[in-house]
Formats: sequence, structure tokens, C-alpha cells
Amino acid sequence: MTTRAKLVEHLERLVIEIGARPHGSPANHAAAAYIQDVFRSAGLDVEEQRYACPAWQCEETRLTLNGDQLEAGANAYSPPCDVIAPTVVMGTVAELEAAELNGRIGILYGDLTKTPLSCKSWFLASEQDLHIVRLLEEKTPAALITIQSRPGSLERLIVDWEFSIPSATVGAADGLSLLRHHEPTVRLRIQSEQTPGWSCNVVGRQGRADRPKIVLCAHYDTTVDTPGATDNGAGAAALLTLAQLLGRSQHSLGLEWIAFSGHEYLPLGDDEYLRRYEDQFPQIVAAINLDVVGNALGATSIALFTSSQPFQELLVELVKQYPGAVWVDPWPESNHSTFAWRGVPSLAFSSAVGGNITHQRADTIEWVSPAKLTEVVSLVAAVVNGLQTKSPAWTRA
Repeated sequence: MTTRAKLVEHLERLVIEIGARPHGSPANHAAAAYIQDVFRSAGLDVEEQRYACPAWQCEETRLTLNGDQLEAGANAYSPPCDVIAPTVVMGTVAELEAAELNGRIGILYGDLTKTPLSCKSWFLASEQDLHIVRLLEEKTPAALITIQSRPGSLERLIVDWEFSIPSATVGAADGLSLLRHHEPTVRLRIQSEQTPGWSCNVVGRQGRADRPKIVLCAHYDTTVDTPGATDNGAGAAALLTLAQLLGRSQHSLGLEWIAFSGHEYLPLGDDEYLRRYEDQFPQIVAAINLDVVGNALGATSIALFTSSQPFQELLVELVKQYPGAVWVDPWPESNHSTFAWRGVPSLAFSSAVGGNITHQRADTIEWVSPAKLTEVVSLVAAVVNGLQTKSPAWTRA
């Protein structure tokens, strides 16, 4: 089977057959089992790193405005509710600070919903987001409706399993309808359940544990209702294909493949990996992360973190052979940061593209280019082979 055929096989299995893979869900478990099977068939020693996480399911979200139904999606981990109440509209922090919300339905838009609200436990949460959360919890609204400003998107705007206020997101068009009505009658009904659950990282290894190694990683989980083709079925498919291509070959360095879960929602799968193996980080020659690779409308992007000059020069020469790839500035929001922030030279492969379909229902398989994915796999394999005579001291800044 060709590299391209392998990639397509893995992509179709994860994105079409399994579908949305939020951590703690049956689909997330099915994806982990598939990844373990592929790693074992590639001759790798496999470790399943289980950790506790909430399992959340939503059977129905129903939002009506003066009796007319609007399209809405319960925010991830929202508790259930069936609320009919007057509304209060807020577009700024100052308006939220002044609002009387007790027993009412708060409608959030504008400056309050430019990006998803940070989780309370997220160590990178901004002071503004934490202030917004504190205000909402203190003001005890009966429910919240968050308006997604991007037309055509229903990406959820609250994703915190520790946030106890029922809430749902509406798209831009329906949000506009809510804002145009004066004192509308709104009913929000959410049928959901949150229970204790689990997810896992899947780690495949080749070579002795005491050897310096190269780490290859990608996350396989998704947000609640996206098939996650570009984010990150494509990265996971590339990771699995690299295991099949490199797993049975002889290498001077050890190789470790990590399929992370818990990337989209807390708790992070990275934390479980760190708990077990952070003491081995000095032995890592380089970490390579694959996240949102292969977008059909974007060039392959590469970012480099905390590397030595000789390592950078090696990479520049290798990348010259791939004119479809471009260098971009370092960016933190993915699994490579787990390594780079701890001094491990790291590479992040992604896509340089203007539009963004991640976390959306529209993130379907046709947006992934098998040709671009094949190029990414070839380039990553070239980097792995180019590092075989190198040491952790050689790659470090």
C-alpha cells in the first residue's frame, strides 16, 4: 500500500467511520483502540496512558425565540436545563458588571464572545476571562446564550466542565435575531448528562528506553460536534503512517510516537504524559508535532522552537527540497509546547491558511489534501533520518 493510500485509510477511519472524538466519549475510546492496533501492527511497543476526565453527552438542545426555533448547540459540559425567562443582553465587560442577571437568561456577544471563554483551571487563562467567569457565577443567571460572531460557525464558546451555569451557543444570524427583538421571550432546553469517565494517550515506542530518542506526536481528540478532519484527523493519520513507514526500520535513535487526547478540553493528556516521563526529557533529541496539517487551501507551515544553530541549519537545508512548505513564527497552542517549554528542541507542522474551519461541523474530509499530507510525511521522515547521528546536546540551544 502506498503512503498516500495509508493516509487516506487512517483519515477515513477516524473522520468518517468514527467521527467526532471528544475525550471521554465512546468515539474517543474507539479512536484510541484503532491507534493502538495500528501501532502494534507496525511493530511498536504500546502503552495506554489512561487518565480520568468527565464524559459529557447531550441528547437535545432546543432554543426558541417568541415560539420560533433557533439553531443552537449546548456548550460543552453544560448542565441540563429547561428555562423560560427574561433576557439581559451584554456585549462588554462593563455591561456585564452592571447587569442584573439573577434568574434571567444572559445573552453574551461582542467583546465577551470574540473567542471561547477560557476554562477556570486553564493555566493560560487571561485575567479578563477569569473576571468574566467570576461575574457570571456571582450573578447567578438561570442560563446563558453565547453568540458566535463568525457567520456559518457554531463553534462552542464555553467549554469548561467546572462551569455550572447551563449555556448554549447560537450562530451569528440567529444571534442577530435575538439582539433585534426587544425583551424577547426565550426558552432554552438542554438534555445533557455529565458522568465520570476516562480517556488516554496512546504511546508507541521503538528501541531501548535508555537511548536518546525523537518524539513524534499529534492529538486525535476533537470538540463535541466536528468530524475533525483537519483538526486533527489529518495529523493523527500522518502519525500513524509514519509509524508504519519507520516502525520496523533500524535506527540509531529511539523513536516514540504519542497520540495525545485531551487537547481540546481539560484535563490535558499532556499532563498525564508529563507525570510519567518528564524526567526523560533530557534524552529527547527533538519533538515533532503534527496539528492541522494537510489543509487543501493552505501551504504546509513549519515552526521551530528552542533549537541550536546547527539544528536550524540542517532543517533549512531539508526544507529547501519541499517548495510547498513555508516557515512561520513560533506559536504555542498545541502539544509541541509541552516539550518546547521544557527546553526540548521542537518542530510544529501545521497549515498556513487564511480561513479557519477547526472546531466546526464543516471540518470534513474534503478539506484535507492527500498530496499535501504525503509531502508532510516525507518531510518528517527526512528530518528523522537527518537526526540519526545527532545527540540531545547537538540540537539544544
